Amino acid sequence: IFSFTKSVSEVLCNQYFGLRLQKDTSLLKLFLSILCHSCRMPGSVPANGEATWPKDVGVIALEIYFPSQYVDQAELEQFDGVSAGKYTAGLGQARMGFCSDREDINSLCLTVVQRLMEQNGLSYDQVGRLEVGTETIIDKSKSVKTVVMQLFEESGNTDVEGIDTTNACYGGTAALFNAVNWVESSSWDGRYALVVAGDIAVYATGSARPTGGAGAIAMLIGPNAPLAFDRGLRGTHMQHAYDFYKPDMGSEYPVVDGKLSIKCYLSALDRCYAVYRNKIHAQWQREGVDRRFSLEDFGYMVFHSPYCKLVQKSLARLLLNDFLSHTSPDTETGPFSGLEAFRDVKLEDTYFDRDVEKAFMKASTEMFEQKTKASLLVSSQNGNMYTPSVYGCLASVLAQHAPQDLAGQRIGLFSYGSGFAATLYSLRVSQDATPGSGLDKLCASLFDLKARLDSRRKVSPAVFADNLQLREKTHHLAPYVPQGSVEDLFPGTWYLTRVDEKHRREYARRSLNDSDRPLEAGMVNSTTASEHIPSPVKKMPRIPASTAGPEAVTISNGDH
Repeated sequence: IFSFTKSVSEVLCNQYFGLRLQKDTSLLKLFLSILCHSCRMPGSVPANGEATWPKDVGVIALEIYFPSQYVDQAELEQFDGVSAGKYTAGLGQARMGFCSDREDINSLCLTVVQRLMEQNGLSYDQVGRLEVGTETIIDKSKSVKTVVMQLFEESGNTDVEGIDTTNACYGGTAALFNAVNWVESSSWDGRYALVVAGDIAVYATGSARPTGGAGAIAMLIGPNAPLAFDRGLRGTHMQHAYDFYKPDMGSEYPVVDGKLSIKCYLSALDRCYAVYRNKIHAQWQREGVDRRFSLEDFGYMVFHSPYCKLVQKSLARLLLNDFLSHTSPDTETGPFSGLEAFRDVKLEDTYFDRDVEKAFMKASTEMFEQKTKASLLVSSQNGNMYTPSVYGCLASVLAQHAPQDLAGQRIGLFSYGSGFAATLYSLRVSQDATPGSGLDKLCASLFDLKARLDSRRKVSPAVFADNLQLREKTHHLAPYVPQGSVEDLFPGTWYLTRVDEKHRREYARRSLNDSDRPLEAGMVNSTTASEHIPSPVKKMPRIPASTAGPEAVTISNGDH
């Protein structure tokens, strides 16, 4: 089981055979225990510890929610009086989703969680950890997670670990890592973890406004997942910068240094990629694999997407990293063809070098088409969702590829949050793409993603501007009754009904049957039958249902 030096092995063999002759098994176990403890540092993981970890921990199910209305970016260009193509061709954005005052971060998360649970036939007592990642803060003390816990009330399950995580767009990834680490730890009790990433991205009038968006992602985390985390392969970079931040507690709008933000994003990408490559090279050496890792080893590469054009530039940036780190790149044929003039450039000098950017974007065109373009469906059609952004890109890949095309692939993900925090990591797609497999079900759950995006209602830029002005005027206003139309929301959407004089928020759910009758928390009213996903551990202790009073029509964020 353990790796020993030759002398220790000899002692072990001699003692083992001696003890076997004596048939003293208890003494043998004691001896082995003492020997094992003497061969590792205090606190270190035994060499066989990995065998005790749950297998293939990762994403089992995924649900996405975005608002039911959007503004067309080409029309917004005209409305804002900017040159044609500035938002569309320049940023790569086609449409931008946005919320009326009927929706806030609590309602977004309530909606996406209940949809995931209903669509996958899950009961709330199957969840042992709930993590929320968001930077849309409406309360400096009470977490969004505690509001979402109202969905668990009917099940009686209050034994749910986890809380909110905040650092700009990185909070969703931090929440995801917390959930994965929990499943792989001694704290795991056999139930699923649930991760929610949600945000409403809005900007003051100006050049940053077209990079907004809104939405939420919910992910079910557990073992034997169709999208399993590559263990030990995370490249992380953390640093201090004031590139994007929200110091005004009375406003939804951030303070943005656009140029610095791009520099921070690209420099974090460089450093995370370098760390990731070093780790996978070390892993390969231990396995006896003697070759270089490159961008070609990712079947798909998805990025946090503030706007789509930056994603295309980021893929080109990774190709630049491969080129500069290669000991003898072939500049005659292949992806590095014709790039010999850039052999001696330094990464830190190229963040705003147009010649380098243009050359490597051209060189990576085919790779972009194959590995990344499909990931930009949600980003181009709905905008930047902040913490769910990179996971909206992941959902876009799953929605547009057959399970057979995805099977066995390695998907690279780069998550970035201003301030700044970033990680590049990878998921391995299951080899099993047969009908009814976990991968098949995951892809099937997202097959209608484009149709859902197309079913939204387009509104004029003037209506969009009026909505943002209303949100600005009523931000943190109490008491307050929202003015937005409930009829315009998607069926099954949770919405804000009122804020009382103590800032307590109450919510109702629009019926899945397209009527206006609100639904109470925790009810399963799916109009389509979904196959039940069992708990990771078959014999799960079920928590007795509470014996509460009459059912309520609305839910609130409760008293302190």
